[in-house]
Amino acid sequence: MAIVSASRLTDYRALTFRFSPGFSLSTPEQAVEYVKERGFIFFWPVKGFTFPNLWGAVAGDRPVTDGHDDPGHITWHWKDSLLDQRVWYYARVLRRKNTLISLDALKYFYALSPNYGEPELDLLDQYNQGELPLEAKLIFEALSKNGPLDTLSLRKEARLAGINSQSPFNRALDILQAQLRVLPVAVSEAGAWKYAFVYDLTHRYYPQLSESARFITENQAMDYLLRLFFKSLGVASLRQVIHTFRWDAGLTIKAIERMVQEGYLMKDVKIEGSPENHYCLVELFEA
Repeated sequence: MAIVSASRLTDYRALTFRFSPGFSLSTPEQAVEYVKERGFIFFWPVKGFTFPNLWGAVAGDRPVTDGHDDPGHITWHWKDSLLDQRVWYYARVLRRKNTLISLDALKYFYALSPNYGEPELDLLDQYNQGELPLEAKLIFEALSKNGPLDTLSLRKEARLAGINSQSPFNRALDILQAQLRVLPVAVSEAGAWKYAFVYDLTHRYYPQLSESARFITENQAMDYLLRLFFKSLGVASLRQVIHTFRWDAGLTIKAIERMVQEGYLMKDVKIEGSPENHYCLVELFEA
């Protein structure tokens, strides 16, 4: 049974996560290139899950601080200033956490989403089948009717402005973002904090996206995204893959096994100090 040393894995991820000295990001242009390089990353570290994130690539391997004067918080400014530049796709996608997706990778995510070319009908079908809450339908319809709306205006137009509607609204908005139906496209000085996202419909903001994803098969999309995933992490368990993408377990296993057969991954690999079986990039043993 193959074993990856903890030091080998740490060194590999120090490069892909940009923790290594001299590899950290210092400009928004570098951040955009980094997202292109990795395909997709999180905006901030996700508790209990190791994956590249913009904060870490700027500030290093340390927790996000509360102090607004921390230099790592320049990432917040970059994110907001680039929202309307269409240099990447930003929304709560993977694990319903803030995710940055390169435009090259976006069409593969879209190919696996419940969007089939007729956004209004696709959503209505899902709702009628009991797969979406009413609040998601109301949010989608409000944006479809009124155009981009800041959070407060969106709640009002969706008839979800009451105090008891806040949690259902947030949950529905997360669902719509995870399904690549809605995304933040700007920041507005709305509300008591003078800070609120402006949301729009994905198919309206990226009108060519549906066509670009049209002929990508399920297998092609899964294989493409899994390659990016393993290229970033080097080593991961089946459990980690499933928890990240939330794909069907059987389809996920088949996709990973294809990559094993192609010689891209090794299976039944142990990480030093861990009893769990992992899949590992072959190149980690070739280097």
